[in-house]
Amino acid sequence: MLISVYVPFVVTAVLAVCAPRLALRLPPRPAAWALACAALVSAAGWAGALALLAFTGVAQIPEIAEEGRWSAAALRAEDPVYLVVAAGSALMLTAGILSLGMAAVRQIRHIAHARRECAQLPGNTELAVVDDEVPLAFALPGAPGRIVVSRGMLRCLDGHEREALLAHERAHLRGRHHLFQSLWRLTASLNPLLRPLSVAGGFVLERWADEEAAERVGDRTVVAHAVGRAALASAGASRPFSLAVTGGAVPQRVRALLAPPPARRSLPFLAGGLLLAVCCASLANAASDSDRMVDSAQWAQCAAHAGPTSAPSAKDHRHATAPSCGGHDRPERREYHR
Repeated sequence: MLISVYVPFVVTAVLAVCAPRLALRLPPRPAAWALACAALVSAAGWAGALALLAFTGVAQIPEIAEEGRWSAAALRAEDPVYLVVAAGSALMLTAGILSLGMAAVRQIRHIAHARRECAQLPGNTELAVVDDEVPLAFALPGAPGRIVVSRGMLRCLDGHEREALLAHERAHLRGRHHLFQSLWRLTASLNPLLRPLSVAGGFVLERWADEEAAERVGDRTVVAHAVGRAALASAGASRPFSLAVTGGAVPQRVRALLAPPPARRSLPFLAGGLLLAVCCASLANAASDSDRMVDSAQWAQCAAHAGPTSAPSAKDHRHATAPSCGGHDRPERREYHR
């Protein structure tokens, strides 16, 4: 347990360093899905590992041990981790859960606000043109979503560039990119090490929409010009939490559009999938070891209540049962080392 329970932490650190850099060099659509899977699995592994470490300390509290019907002394004798590590893990897990709850409330409010804005926009079509001289263009998720463009933005672009801008915003709505954003923000709130994935994910979503717009328009240069002009026109006027053509690192997006489409690569995805599989397998192994440790402590508690005369001998302990243990066979003792 002592080794396997820490593997999710290592995997999370590796993904936080390597995944954002690799995602910028991969085709944006599969990169977005890969970042979402990496964030979800590593966040779950992080929380699970903290919970297992915290449990080794919490389970030694006499009141908890009495409620769970196991021997606190037996758990203390096993001593798989230091109590200070267990206490620190409990504090980190509590802080992460509280942060996750607050982030979830913010995301729900944001989505509800976007839906109210959609309902208040004039007209019933997908595109809503607002009479505003400030250049703005963004997509509002809803049922269905709406694309909001100001007259000031339309005046900054020619006909082909307007088509590219609308294709970009439609890609955001069609791909439900706000769900990706919510996932990355929630996982980053639970585990701060995943914040680089959230930042890289926002850029990848814009690149995803850029590439779909280039396919729709049929000219990557037109989309690059539209992105650049829209960003220059709306400098300082962007909306927070919005899916907009001006989002992300615009110079890098323009350079990517002026270059050929990114080549498909399978090795980074295979390596990432292997890391996530190792994370899940290590967490499952740590959970199994923790379960064996608790079973051993329960048997120790049963033996203490039954007395030394009625305790099963070592020769036939595999077939003996204790009434207070619910009739389960005693598991083999597993040694834990620091």
